[in-house]
Amino acid sequence: MKKWWSIFVTVALVAGIIAGCSGNSGTTTKEGDNGAAVDKEKTAETVTLKFAAQNDNTPATKQLIDEFNKSQDQYKVEWVEMTNDSAQMHDQLLTSLSSGSDEYDILSLDVVWAGEFAGAGYLEPIDARMKEEGISKDDFNSGSMASGNYQGKQFTLPFFPDLGLLYYRKDIVSQEDAAKLDSGKYTYADLGAMAEKYTGQGGTKFGFLYQSKQYEGLTVNVNEFSKSFEDVKGGLEQMYAFTNAAWAPQDLLNFTEGETHTTFEQGNAVFARNWPYQFGRIKGQEDGVKVTVDQVGIAPLPNGGSVGGWLLSINKSSKNVDGAWEFVKFVSGKEGQKTMSTVGGYLPGFNELLEDQEVISSNDMLSYEGFKNALSNTIARPVSPEYSKVSDTIQINAHKYLSTGEGLEEAVKAIEEATKK
Repeated sequence: MKKWWSIFVTVALVAGIIAGCSGNSGTTTKEGDNGAAVDKEKTAETVTLKFAAQNDNTPATKQLIDEFNKSQDQYKVEWVEMTNDSAQMHDQLLTSLSSGSDEYDILSLDVVWAGEFAGAGYLEPIDARMKEEGISKDDFNSGSMASGNYQGKQFTLPFFPDLGLLYYRKDIVSQEDAAKLDSGKYTYADLGAMAEKYTGQGGTKFGFLYQSKQYEGLTVNVNEFSKSFEDVKGGLEQMYAFTNAAWAPQDLLNFTEGETHTTFEQGNAVFARNWPYQFGRIKGQEDGVKVTVDQVGIAPLPNGGSVGGWLLSINKSSKNVDGAWEFVKFVSGKEGQKTMSTVGGYLPGFNELLEDQEVISSNDMLSYEGFKNALSNTIARPVSPEYSKVSDTIQINAHKYLSTGEGLEEAVKAIEEATKK
């Protein structure tokens, strides 16, 4: 009897194991369930990816993620909304990455963070993946790509770029000079001559405005005047000449973006270097704006405009690097960038879209030939694992020289050493 009872128990256990392995948590699927079991299986196999990106006041980022999620069934991206305080977001990401955490798979990075995070070993290089996919760096905004290239390796693709521009009063500047500016084929010396020529016309008081206060904006302008630090001495000398020109505001060395746009928008300057947001202020006729869109032209800066904006990268500690790459590829590619542009009004980082009529109609600036030329000629700030220290060195030495006219050689040496490390 004991023998038969033992056999019975053994058979029952085996049957239970088989039943447990063949079902979905013990659920039996009958014919006519319309694939419910298949859907459960698919859900179980879907890999969730976490995308750490700043808040978006437009519907673009959400729609972008939804489009990716619908495009395939292997991965599902969830947006971890970060603060719009850039410094706070930087510190939050740094804390996570430095601990080796995999809580974020894909990262949105300010262009100046890429070198720091890549240098620390936190980012996954994507060169080999780009090569395998036949993706060329020339397909994307040049400054954005350079910002994410550290020690010869590519670590990022563009999320959305920003860039430095020259605004000018096209109701004052001659058509010949306007065409020259729009082409980008002019020098800072040419710009200075135009500033001298046109100041006073149309009620203007000043020639050319730019950011000279000791802060990040000064680093950006030194980058532009020196052509990515190829000619630091020549760039600083030109900036000093502009600072002391008869057409310059006496307090130019205290100018940030705010002073720049206010002075230009009130009709007091012929030329101004600023970011694309200034066009939005003029178009929207914000408080205090007196000039109109019809009076304003947009052109590239002589040596190219410093790129700003945000980049896409992959956390090297992610357990789902392949999936993260699929999302980065989608967002930075033609389809993703078109959504960002048409839904959110962001500038496209995928160059082909600069000629797309739907994208152009969604962003008035893209109808300006000078603006399109500017987008195709962007330059990166120094890509360094210690960017904040590099920027501080540039700001301190440049501002000291511009304020006094003394110590040029010392300033050049300090800036060159900092930017070549």
